[in-house]
Amino acid sequence: MNYYILHAIVFLMSYIPVPIGQFLGRILGITASMIPIERNRIALDNIRQSFGDSIEQHEITRLYRKVLVHFGQMLFEVPHILRIKHENLDRYVSFEGEDNLLTALKKGKGIFILTGHFVNWELIAAGVAIRFGQLAVVARPSHSHPQNRLIYKLRSRFGTEIIPKQNSMRQIFSALGKNKMIAILLDQNVDWYQGVFVNFMGRWACVNKGLALMALRTASPVIPIFPVKQKDGRYKIVIGEELNLIKTGDKTMDVEENTTLFTKIIERQLKEYPDHWFWFHRRWKTIPYCPIPNESIKLHDQ
Repeated sequence: MNYYILHAIVFLMSYIPVPIGQFLGRILGITASMIPIERNRIALDNIRQSFGDSIEQHEITRLYRKVLVHFGQMLFEVPHILRIKHENLDRYVSFEGEDNLLTALKKGKGIFILTGHFVNWELIAAGVAIRFGQLAVVARPSHSHPQNRLIYKLRSRFGTEIIPKQNSMRQIFSALGKNKMIAILLDQNVDWYQGVFVNFMGRWACVNKGLALMALRTASPVIPIFPVKQKDGRYKIVIGEELNLIKTGDKTMDVEENTTLFTKIIERQLKEYPDHWFWFHRRWKTIPYCPIPNESIKLHDQ
């Protein structure tokens, strides 16, 4: 029952014209910035610690408000996945650097798409799937079954294959064998045994090493793709050139160096468009050390 209620709400919201939805999203975002909830505090702390003394407090507040506005608008934009199609695609997105993707696809080895949680990543995935097809997305399922079912429906609408993040290796290799594009969002925290520590925005962040491992093993091209919101409300999907992977012959070093390379590309995008990124995630949760228990300190003092 909950799924049908959610679906009905999204279906009705898809009829709200994009300009009106973006206006409502702006109001929602500004209103949300005034509410002292936990996720908002996390976003503010992340922004403050990432930029340190390089920007003033009023600039931090302005950036934080812009972030909330973008994601408030995203709430009204995502339902349009039910309306978007090949004939009206240019009303939602435009593309830059398409040849980079087409050239990589000609190699027949599949592609890894390097991206992150920037503005409306759901709409961007839909746009790429409509334009090029052959898309697969590695995603972590939601804990809510109705929500997960709805997200799956939206993501798979244009033939996109959804690969659960847990134990995904076999499905990813199978998709690459079909020359599919595998979208991997590499900007979320992972546990220490799943990643390597990379300096990200001035702090050590644990980054999933899976992309580096798979790209080195398969020799499949890695292409960065990021969205940039335009003044007219559309999104420009910027497709970068194939990355030159670092190969020294030392597997451990290669994984670390390439994971650093991927992270620096995400960091560069974040610095250029800081209001586009999803600052609400606990990105730096895993720390590269183990705190000494208080009991040990007491015993030492005795």
